[in-house]
Amino acid sequence: MADPKGFLTTGREVAETRPVGERVKDWNEVYVPGSLLPIISKQAGRCMDCGIPFCHNGCPLGNLIPEWNDYAYREDWSAASERLHATNNFPEFTGRLCPAPCESACVLGINQPAVTIKNVEVSIIDKAWGNGDVTPQPPERLSGKTVAVIGSGPAGLAAAQQLTRAGHTVAVYERADRIGGLLRYGIPEFKMEKSHINRRIEQMRAEGTKFRTETEIGRDIDAAKLRRRYDAVVIAAGATVSRDLPVPGRELNGVHFAMEYLPLANKVQEGDLTVSPITAEGKHVVVIGGGDTGADCVGTAHRQGALSVTQLEIMPRPGEDRNANQPWPTFPMLYKVTSAHEEGGERVYSVSTTHFEGDENGDVQALHLIEVEFKDGKLEQKPGTERSIPAQLVTLAMGFTGTDQANGLVQQFGLELDERGNVARDADYATNVGGVFVAGDAGRGQSLIVWAIAEGRSAARGVDRFLTGASALPAPIRPTDRALTV
Repeated sequence: MADPKGFLTTGREVAETRPVGERVKDWNEVYVPGSLLPIISKQAGRCMDCGIPFCHNGCPLGNLIPEWNDYAYREDWSAASERLHATNNFPEFTGRLCPAPCESACVLGINQPAVTIKNVEVSIIDKAWGNGDVTPQPPERLSGKTVAVIGSGPAGLAAAQQLTRAGHTVAVYERADRIGGLLRYGIPEFKMEKSHINRRIEQMRAEGTKFRTETEIGRDIDAAKLRRRYDAVVIAAGATVSRDLPVPGRELNGVHFAMEYLPLANKVQEGDLTVSPITAEGKHVVVIGGGDTGADCVGTAHRQGALSVTQLEIMPRPGEDRNANQPWPTFPMLYKVTSAHEEGGERVYSVSTTHFEGDENGDVQALHLIEVEFKDGKLEQKPGTERSIPAQLVTLAMGFTGTDQANGLVQQFGLELDERGNVARDADYATNVGGVFVAGDAGRGQSLIVWAIAEGRSAARGVDRFLTGASALPAPIRPTDRALTV
């Protein structure tokens, strides 16, 4: 145990953010560099080393949280890094992007602020990179088997790294021009600078993983031909079909999916574009959708110089404390103020968009909405509450509905889908097509980064066993496992 009295004597402290006026002028991460190290050892000491660490249940990766908290408290960063990597291929990703269901399940969180697990995690991995503790781990011998991984998001990268280290020759196919999937083009730079992805890619290359960019399976390469070329295939193409809003005026210029808007802003940061073709500069911006993707749109609009930013959510505003029907250790729906929300803008709850209004040029100028409420379990409009707000750029951030079928991948493989439109799989993550497996959002549906990495690791075990007859690779979750919620 780290500090036996730490949870009694030390209060919760989190990473310090840069002043709003400073950070909205650049695209660097919002946190003050190095601000965690002076406080993180004491924060790790708040871990209670409880008899049953429910943080393990909250995290699908099964992270060994009390163990690396203990090492971090003692400032044994190498040992902490080893324990961290034992269950997580990419802790610098999860430490920055995960909403931390482990903290919601922290035993200390029953009646006190939870341990800052996420901050401890990112401190350990940043220290490990700085100390040179993160090195390539190439396999001792090759199996002679080949694997294609379709998609280079967190699930695809995790599966690829596990299978490469098991001795298989792995090639990752990505339809974009750079590796990373939504990590690269869906997550804004201010949430995670892309240098963190780049150095992981270099580590994987040094281990033997091969990468093929600008290659879309289904369009550029026939899926059936790909299957014949490799001994096994892992589909980790994500759930990239955005949920649409079919209301009058949807066709107006200036109404875009979030995943049309965000990647262009990232391409500016990559140096591919000087100015984004879809920009919030000088415009009244409306973001439809109250989740993390919506918050990413809010922060991006601030940095592009929007006149105003309004975020709409159809559900009621959550409370700041747990509801009785969301008891510990489940992941509660709470009112969350992200760094993007700290930077300004208005958040409007319990409203539904009725239609968009445009000008004579076909450009969106206003959004019409109406208040809604739940009655008898149904969402109903409240008469007399209609109003309009200015909107010259609208981003739709209402989630995703399934994996892409327009490119022919599903049809060419002959894959079966489940009732929700995801690629169906068995207990080993195998599809109905021999030698073809599926991991991440393509099989689970829209989910969190920790679930994607856990799925990639678990699917890798299924592939390894298919190729060799047995596997020593870990499988932290089953395809049927679900988050600890109610």
